[in-house]
Amino acid sequence: MADAKKLSSMDASFLYLETPEMPMHVGSMAIFRLPENYSGNFFEDFKAMIASRLHIAPILKARLEKAPLDIDHPSWVEDDQFDIDRHIFRGSLPAPYDRATLERIVGWMHAKLLNRARPLWEFYVFEGMKDNEIGLYSKMHHACIDGGAGAALTNMIYDVTPVPRVVEKPLPQAKGGNEPRDIAANLIDSYQQLWRQPFDGSSTPKTLDLPRSGKSDLGSILFDNAMFQIESAVKFAGSIPAMLKSVSDVVGKISDPNSRDSIASMVSPSTILNKAISSERSFAGTSISLSRAKAVAKASGGKLNDVVLALSSGVVRRYLLERGALPAKSMTAAVPISLREEGNTEANNQVFGMICSIATNIEDPKARLEAIIAQSTKSKEMSHPLRAFMPQVSNVSMLGAPILVQILALLYSRSDLSNVLPPSANITVSNVPGPRQTLYAAGAELLHIFPVSISTHGIALNITVQSYRDQLDFGFIAGANIIPHVQVMCDMLPVEFEALEAAFAPPPSMTRAAE
Repeated sequence: MADAKKLSSMDASFLYLETPEMPMHVGSMAIFRLPENYSGNFFEDFKAMIASRLHIAPILKARLEKAPLDIDHPSWVEDDQFDIDRHIFRGSLPAPYDRATLERIVGWMHAKLLNRARPLWEFYVFEGMKDNEIGLYSKMHHACIDGGAGAALTNMIYDVTPVPRVVEKPLPQAKGGNEPRDIAANLIDSYQQLWRQPFDGSSTPKTLDLPRSGKSDLGSILFDNAMFQIESAVKFAGSIPAMLKSVSDVVGKISDPNSRDSIASMVSPSTILNKAISSERSFAGTSISLSRAKAVAKASGGKLNDVVLALSSGVVRRYLLERGALPAKSMTAAVPISLREEGNTEANNQVFGMICSIATNIEDPKARLEAIIAQSTKSKEMSHPLRAFMPQVSNVSMLGAPILVQILALLYSRSDLSNVLPPSANITVSNVPGPRQTLYAAGAELLHIFPVSISTHGIALNITVQSYRDQLDFGFIAGANIIPHVQVMCDMLPVEFEALEAAFAPPPSMTRAAE
């Protein structure tokens, strides 16, 4: 990362919304198994392997550089004082050296803010676990990366064989000039390029690449922002036909009487899970069979995402029923949707979202999943037209906005407004596709990769799922003041899965006939 790269508005928003009670980093708790009779030093081997591959992911050596007075979004610049020993640490796991102990430590560590003076990631290696296992807790700021890019980063860093591959470093490239003469020449070229092409709505939305100074003084920031605004205006103008069609589609859906029930189902009831959170976290993970979950999805006529929503719904329903706190109205889930094109591994956020009813008011597991399938289909239909707006909204830039948004975020956090405002959603549920092949790191086999995501004020519980090999690894994280021991909820998931499987199992008569 030779040159400074300014954060997009979406990436930067994760920095602005961060408070001591609400860190905005994501991570994972990976479990490895060392080979039998292993005699090496896994921590040192792992650290050396990552150090040799840092060029694969330049974001790992980039730190934030703030704009003067926070007048504009910060930039990623290469950290000239980068020290890998400040990012990869040897963790200490007390007795009984098991996964449950590791989960409690991960929950505690995930509540701690990353140091913004350094690149925004950390790895902690926990050796000496039972059954020759190694724990790896990793966290990276959401401003760097989303789940889709995170899975790609996992594929880049880890190996598909026990023997680590040798990754050649690229040849150094000459830096481009940012002198006033070069900027002026590039500006003239860009201007000519703009008027060379017809400006009409029938063509692909027009793009324009104007030069940047790449410097961090106030004058350069004002110049670069002006260039950005011109680019945005051209891109916006080229996107007007698609955006007008989206507006028309949204208005049509809202005015359709058949859509009113769908809109009403997205209104979230208040629950004990939708309160302000503390600066403590509770974390737990569990796994189920991916092929069995897909079989349930096929039998129900839905998708794997629907099964994940149904399992999350069943767990939350059981938990709240035991506490006499289940609302009569169906609860909702905020479901992130990736906008990332296949093959795109850029380290940034390309994500959208929808609100979906999760039918917690339905007792029967089969009827609940069928209702979720119907509701998720309607939610996708309602949210799909808005996708055209996201490329415009995700990179809006307004001078002075960073400091204003940070003040408002801190005010919201300190005022406990989430205790009185209606929740936008009741829980967050996310499903991240992962690799099907076995992965290795420094010779150790990766057994599980449990996601460790973000809890927010008003939505204390986050359930994120990572597929790996033939398993779904569920990571439950919650504000510890709301759910002190999220392990209780996590333990309900295998039981809920068995109930869902039984609900869609073929009748005994059909099974005998097949035999």
